[in-house]
Amino acid sequence: MDERNAKLWPRGLSRRLAADYVGISPTTFDELVKNNQMPKPKKIGNRNVWDMDELNAAFDALPRKGEKPQNQSNSVWGAA
Repeated sequence: MDERNAKLWPRGLSRRLAADYVGISPTTFDELVKNNQMPKPKKIGNRNVWDMDELNAAFDALPRKGEKPQNQSNSVWGAA
């Protein structure tokens, strides 16, 4: 997705769109949410939505190849 298309996305993303946005499968996304490497969803009515700004921050905090993963207790999103 290029910069022009990013502006067309809603700020609140469904699970599938949130996974697509960060470039991973929904199953992998679920694991990252479970492990506090991605944020938990916000609730709007009966829907779960992920905030694009929080996804950006979580993605920025992910370790680079060869770096040690962040300790879960020190995760950006806190302990579960």
